[in-house]
Amino acid sequence: MNEFWHDAGCSFHPVSAPDYLPVPQLRQLQLHRLKTIVQRAYDHVALFRQRLDERGVAPAAIQTLGDIALLPFTVKTDLRDTYPFGLFASPMSEVVRLHASSGTTGKPIVVAYTREDLRVWASVMVRTFASCGLDRGDIVQNAYGYGLFTGGLGAHYGAEALGATVIPISGGNTDRQIMIMKDFGTTALCSTPSYFLRILERAPELGIDLRTLPLKAGIFGAEPWTDEMRKRIEEMAGIKAYDIYGLSEIIGPGVGAESKSQDGLHIFEDHFFPEIVDPKTGESLPDGEEGELVL
Repeated sequence: MNEFWHDAGCSFHPVSAPDYLPVPQLRQLQLHRLKTIVQRAYDHVALFRQRLDERGVAPAAIQTLGDIALLPFTVKTDLRDTYPFGLFASPMSEVVRLHASSGTTGKPIVVAYTREDLRVWASVMVRTFASCGLDRGDIVQNAYGYGLFTGGLGAHYGAEALGATVIPISGGNTDRQIMIMKDFGTTALCSTPSYFLRILERAPELGIDLRTLPLKAGIFGAEPWTDEMRKRIEEMAGIKAYDIYGLSEIIGPGVGAESKSQDGLHIFEDHFFPEIVDPKTGESLPDGEEGELVL
């Protein structure tokens, strides 16, 4: 990703170019990718093929983006009912990594990545960090958990691909987090917002004012948080707090992110198509209507 680096004084990062595609080009790309993925899922995923056949819908029926309404929903129980590998569209010989949910409510949800999946994942995480104003020269302390959880490695590879220096500290050991933040000159920290609040509580007890450190940004996700939490974090730490969004069932972190304007999440629509549906009927709703998000 080094070829995407730009002068630190520039406000636009070239990796963000896909986020500024003219709408006609974006729609054309979305339709091409939708048709491709529907055909692939039909050919390689038995449950998806069965449900399309039950509806009398062939992959060739997808001719417009509006035809997405013809497709069946995949729900969390489908992932659990086909545990562990029943929804994979690639053979295990092409799978290079497995992640999984915690499984606290039963069997974990298992997700797999091919090399191409990891390339896409890294690219959307590069765009995530760039949208939050990070670049080469930043030192990113990654306090998301590593392991089966998608957050740690998702953020790690994205920050490395951006060209930043990554500290793979993972979660916990708050005193050590604060020491490393101070000694290594951390400029951005990735964690859940609730854990960063714990860091904020502990730092004064250690005689450290986070506002005096080089830290400038917090990249927070993996749980809901409020505007009040953001305000408290920004005031106490002297940083900008950015929201990021993702879910293991889709890719992990990297589905959407805030920009430096902090005016809400932006979905990376060239890879993920957001649809708002009526939660009772499943019908697609027009722009501006409130409903349930489907990706």
